[in-house]
This record gives sequence, C-alpha cells and structure tokens, in this order.
Amino acid sequence: MPKASASTAPPAEPASYEAALEELEQLVGRIESGQLPLDQMLAGYQRGAVLLAFCRQRLEAVQDQIKVLDEGTLQPWAQE
Repeated sequence: MPKASASTAPPAEPASYEAALEELEQLVGRIESGQLPLDQMLAGYQRGAVLLAFCRQRLEAVQDQIKVLDEGTLQPWAQE
C-alpha cells in the first residue's frame, strides 16, 4: 500500500508578487540553514521553483503592460 502523504493538495498560488517573494525568501532561509531533513529540503526546492516561476510571470506581465504604455518600447528606468 502506498505511503499516505501528509499534504496531498498542492500549495495554493500566492496572492500577489509580494507574497510570493516573501515566501520564497523565507524558504531560501530555511533551506540555507541546513536544518531541514532531505525530504523537506526537496519539497522546499520544488516550492521555490514554483514561486520563482510565479514571480517571473508577474514581472513579465508588468513589463508587457509598460511596453504598451510606452508605445511598444521599453524605456530605461530613470529615478527622479
């Protein structure tokens, strides 16, 4: 009989870019601490990959919106 998993449902998608980034930073801290068992480290790495893809997708969507606003060309960032 297969071993029952404590968490059968995949983790929820983050509510926002900021929430994903915060979770990713916390996850990296736990992984880098070296205190996680191997199976939790692997699960953390997998979750981190999902969070990273989510953040990249959000950033690309915003970049596409900026291109539209700037008439098709991405302008360099100039802080005033």
